[in-house]
Amino acid sequence: MNVIMFYSSKYDNLCIQNNTCAQREQMGANRYIKLMPDMAVFVRVVETGSFSTAALELGMTPSAVSRQVSRLERALSVRLLERTTRKLRLSESGSEAYQRCLEMVGAAKAAMEVADKFVAVPQGLLRVGMPKAFGKGVVTPLIPSFLEKYPQVDVQLILTDRHVDLINDDADLVIRITSQPADGLVARPLMSIDQVLCATPSYLAQHGTPKQPQDLCSHSCLYLGENPGDSDWHFMRQGETTIIKVRGRYVVNHSEARLDGVLQNLGIGCLPYFIVRNALEQGLVKAVLTDWEFIAAYQGTAFIQYLPTRYLAPKMRVFIDHLATHMEADLKPLDRRRLV
Repeated sequence: MNVIMFYSSKYDNLCIQNNTCAQREQMGANRYIKLMPDMAVFVRVVETGSFSTAALELGMTPSAVSRQVSRLERALSVRLLERTTRKLRLSESGSEAYQRCLEMVGAAKAAMEVADKFVAVPQGLLRVGMPKAFGKGVVTPLIPSFLEKYPQVDVQLILTDRHVDLINDDADLVIRITSQPADGLVARPLMSIDQVLCATPSYLAQHGTPKQPQDLCSHSCLYLGENPGDSDWHFMRQGETTIIKVRGRYVVNHSEARLDGVLQNLGIGCLPYFIVRNALEQGLVKAVLTDWEFIAAYQGTAFIQYLPTRYLAPKMRVFIDHLATHMEADLKPLDRRRLV
């Protein structure tokens, strides 16, 4: 037992010594950081050759400049400047200290130049997370023109229907479809996301066009199928809400796949308007029950979101503006009368 206590005590003493060393290192680092302003003032005094001239350029009083140089001398325990009534001269130790301080000022200037470069010109890798269907159907067609306009920006799209976290997923921007953007993030609306029910003219000619939501019970319907409630279709009109339980032989959780099924005359499908828009305009499909609003989870507004900051990176700003410019016509909710 005594032997065990002996080694334990020795281990504790070693820990205390290590902690003391770590504290001293931390104190030393803090000391150097506090001296940096004094070092920068010292460099300016040497470059101008005068306390008063340096003070004028720095917006300080000559006495304040003198105090900072004196404080640096006390911290270094050396005489940096030989002072006379007419001029200043570096001491031997001051000459070497000046070179080191000059390197520090040069490093600060280089850091500022890097910052200025990134502020002035959009550049670097931009990572953006968004839902799969929206990314493929809306955003990816806009990428070529963006890359051509900003040749120093690279884009990585994270297309996933899971929740992309800006910090954990190392994303610069996220696009989320919701009626209420998340708290704590800056959110800019891009476009309205509306759901449409549609089918091919051939299918409707063979099976009839539904006039009321209840008519869907006699039709084959294509729906999401990810959750048990996906087969419950919700409708609203002038404050009236109706829920219809639908069924069909083809269920698929991908919007473009559902559109393919609709185009193959498999039934009436629920689809985001941005997915089915071209097919509607070409007359390949027809919208049904347009006097009713179809309510689904995947609707609301597409918001592009990012962490609050006073200094938005140019690559982020120009990408947001690029999307917003191309989507502004679709920011208002869909006028369903246009679908008839």
